[in-house]
Amino acid sequence: MPQPPSRGPLLPAVTQDTLVVADLTPRHRESPPPRNPRPRDTVPSRNPYRHLFARPGTLAFTIGNLIARLPAGMFSVSAVIMIAGSRGSYTLAGAVTATGLAATAVVAPWIARLVDRHGQARIAVPATAFALLGGLALLLCVHYDAPDWTLFAAYAATATTPNTGGMSRARWAHLLRGDPEALHTANSFEQAADELCFMLGPVLAAFLCGTLFPEAGTLTGGILLMTGMLLFTAQRATEPPPGRHTRTAPPFRAPGMPPLLLGLLATGAVFGSMEVVTIAFADAQGHRAAAGVVLALQAAGSCVAGLLYGALKPAGPAERRHPWCLAAMTALMPLPLLAAATTGSLTALALALLLAGMATAPTMVTAMTLVQRRTPEGRLNEGMTLAVTALLGGIACGSATGGWTVEHLSPAAGFIVPPTAAALALLIATGHRFAGRISTDSYAPH
Repeated sequence: MPQPPSRGPLLPAVTQDTLVVADLTPRHRESPPPRNPRPRDTVPSRNPYRHLFARPGTLAFTIGNLIARLPAGMFSVSAVIMIAGSRGSYTLAGAVTATGLAATAVVAPWIARLVDRHGQARIAVPATAFALLGGLALLLCVHYDAPDWTLFAAYAATATTPNTGGMSRARWAHLLRGDPEALHTANSFEQAADELCFMLGPVLAAFLCGTLFPEAGTLTGGILLMTGMLLFTAQRATEPPPGRHTRTAPPFRAPGMPPLLLGLLATGAVFGSMEVVTIAFADAQGHRAAAGVVLALQAAGSCVAGLLYGALKPAGPAERRHPWCLAAMTALMPLPLLAAATTGSLTALALALLLAGMATAPTMVTAMTLVQRRTPEGRLNEGMTLAVTALLGGIACGSATGGWTVEHLSPAAGFIVPPTAAALALLIATGHRFAGRISTDSYAPH
């Protein structure tokens, strides 16, 4: 074992010449070496995102993941346009997409568990191929006027699509273990990427289906998904190691996970209700075509807020920041209700949605950080997929609640659903923290 350098003549047998040299040598205090020296490629810079992507392989897997993630915002819109245009029924189109959502809620955690056990590349590619076969079957059934039940079966087969965003976050958590500030920046970037994909995906799908042919959105989305997945899984150096022999408890049983998933369910209701109510309000104003642009502004506000949030150092632990982020979202969500009820202007609503969307990304970033911390070792993809499943379930509930409110009250009154769902998420988070404090105090020594 190497010995530390000597700072003075500690040996007893020394010569006078040595002493003279020692006296003539300029004395200075050597700084102790850092405990955990950073590698050269991770030296902090003023731009945290530049520091993030300076790590080898991170830019490559991010590009592949973004290509694979873009179709997530295309498939449902493409299916609705394709089915409604061929069968003349939006009810049938909505029922088919709802069936696919329910199938995803059941199948996605199972696919994620296989990814954790056997590795991303080994599971994600065949699962994606099977999902694309389901999409191709849906396209053929629609084109050749097959019975309605075949549409449900074909679209349900697409539920094996891996959670691309979750796999990307799992890679960041693996690469940035022990560096919470860099992981905070990575999670913020991933949330901004989600917002960007769901902002551009529906626009691209509507453009392709309307300009070329009704099946163009589904075909293009399938090509992008497989291309991006192949590029993503080819980056084996950044892939988390599989945990074949992991015998930990399921993520939904981990301490702190059940209330967190319930909070994500309520947060998803904010997104689902806001989308339906905004479309209904724009339709009532005679500007249904502008609803997509208005909703895109909400996603744009969240995207910008996510990037700015990632550039800042996190203040305190995520457990403390999460309720504050939910409180900010609860405070901003009434802005669309105020704009719709007082002005009735779509322009005012667009501005209100832009401001309200800025609280979305910080809330999701802190929530996903908590999911990463509370998920048992070796089951991170499963934990992230459960979080996404909770969000999708909340989106479905929020869409149904918002639609009922619009039909039975008014489009403007429907905007009361998003702030109510946000307040419910805040109540769940604060109630869990309060219960945890009581539990801790009750067992503390007096």
